[in-house]
Amino acid sequence: MIVLRRRREVRLIEGKPQGVYTNAFEIICRDCGDDPFWDYHDVPPRLQRIRGSYWIEPGAREYEAHIAWHEARATHGDGRCFASVVQMG
Repeated sequence: MIVLRRRREVRLIEGKPQGVYTNAFEIICRDCGDDPFWDYHDVPPRLQRIRGSYWIEPGAREYEAHIAWHEARATHGDGRCFASVVQMG
């Protein structure tokens, strides 16, 4: 399962986690081992590269490219996860 979602920034306010949504988007790919409940900083660098921090248009392109990579991998049998470098700077 692969999703493109709006990125949340979580902050502690009065000791309780509070989240605010940003203008950035991220890709969560369970097929690559990611979990939507994990914080960006808690996942390994390989998953951080996939997650990225994308503006909506580049994020949609990366999302589609990641799906295509999984489809090609299913056909050709490569075991590594794809992440290009079109992330927010």
